[in-house]
Amino acid sequence: MVRPLPMSQEIELKLSLPAKAVPALRRHPVFSGAARQGNAVTLDNTYFDTPELALKQRKVALRIRRHGRVRLQTVKCSAVSAGGLTQRPEWEQPYSDAFDFSAIDAPKVLKLLKRHEAALQPVFSTRFRRETRLYAPREGVRILMMIDTGEVIAGEQHEPICELELELVEGEPLDLLLLASELAADLPLLPNDVSKAERGYRLHLGCEPEAMRAEASTIGAKETPVEAFRTLASSCLRQWQANVSAAAHSSKPEFIHQLRVALRRLRSLLALFAPALPADFVADWRERLKLNADRFGDTRDLDVLYDEVLAPVVAGATVEEPAITRLAGLALAARDEARDAAVHDLDLAAQGRLLIGFTAALHALPTSELIDAIDLRNFARLQFTRLRKKVRRRFEAAADLVPAHLHALRIALKRLRYGVEFFAPLFPAKASRRYLERIVRAQDALGFVNDVDVARGRLLGWAGEDVELRAAAAFVSGWHGPRYARLARRSLRELEPLLWGKTPWSR
Repeated sequence: MVRPLPMSQEIELKLSLPAKAVPALRRHPVFSGAARQGNAVTLDNTYFDTPELALKQRKVALRIRRHGRVRLQTVKCSAVSAGGLTQRPEWEQPYSDAFDFSAIDAPKVLKLLKRHEAALQPVFSTRFRRETRLYAPREGVRILMMIDTGEVIAGEQHEPICELELELVEGEPLDLLLLASELAADLPLLPNDVSKAERGYRLHLGCEPEAMRAEASTIGAKETPVEAFRTLASSCLRQWQANVSAAAHSSKPEFIHQLRVALRRLRSLLALFAPALPADFVADWRERLKLNADRFGDTRDLDVLYDEVLAPVVAGATVEEPAITRLAGLALAARDEARDAAVHDLDLAAQGRLLIGFTAALHALPTSELIDAIDLRNFARLQFTRLRKKVRRRFEAAADLVPAHLHALRIALKRLRYGVEFFAPLFPAKASRRYLERIVRAQDALGFVNDVDVARGRLLGWAGEDVELRAAAAFVSGWHGPRYARLARRSLRELEPLLWGKTPWSR
């Protein structure tokens, strides 16, 4: 009798790459120099679920894999991922024409599978060729390198598979990341924690990826500052990575926008936790992330300019309609050019190197007994005090309603908002939520003011010496004038008690 294998904790790093790069990967000295693990094999996998996809709803995947005459049953649960590095529980055992869940030692998973066993049916499949090498650079480190090429199949729908999986056999997760960094220096590798099962379900349901927004903070008061930073930075990494992957296959501007949001949040997080982190790590990555975000700045600015500033005026234009229509045409042309540039600048190899590099640096962060002894709530209070003082200074300078001063206030307020979001689980939920809502309201008002100011400069630049276009640009600014003034004054009025009154983190 063949006994089922006990649950294992699979730790892997999945990296996607273009099919045309596979020959270069095979020739790479790290891959070609590693020990071949048998011949390449073709793996046929069928995924099962109920008609209502009850397993998917609970983030459980059930697969039967066939390799020649050998068949294996595998159950996997939802993964914890960051920067493509994935850790998930897995149960694998031989399969003999009937499901056997007796080895599942997680009660909730077992109960789910037993409850729906009678309704399980094939939903989608994958078929791919796998080439495996064993990377063992030194004692205590063994990593399987697997090239998978094939397709996901759901009914009549097909989607290609081309990826490199690095699976940790012996060693530390950092060893996976260091190997990935070495390979990514020469190859276009992009971390991708979307499993084959997730891709199969998307194909089965006909779903397109949606832009990933920032996740809610999950830090706990017992974490050290470095542990909390890792938790929060991993969340930012997931948002960055998901939107890079989606933007590579879609022209929807929201992916680029959320990519930039992830980079901004990560830079703010570095500044927020700077007292607990190495100074060179903070300075290096804040600069690298800023340069990366700057590649995509025009796209979002021009989307907002047209949708929020020009479109309402175009819809209500009368006397100035011809010139405003011309101005709108120039704005649309600039927006389309910026979108094309963003796609061109979305160098997946460069994004992959940054993602892998930051994830490796995150895992390698040092700590000390002194930093570990810092109470996280007290650390948060000190950082909030610093952030609020900066916003107060910007607030006082913005009393003159000068655009540059209002813009500086908006930026400082955004950093305070990110701080409240990051540290929210440490303080009373209701008070934190109310405080955050008031910050967001003021930030949105200042955001509109800034959008109009930026649009004014761009519109006049496009108009050049054309008298009609300059008049149209002035008309657009004037059209928004009353709301601009109202929101600028309101934001200052509402911010004052927020900056000098009681806070959620007050003792």
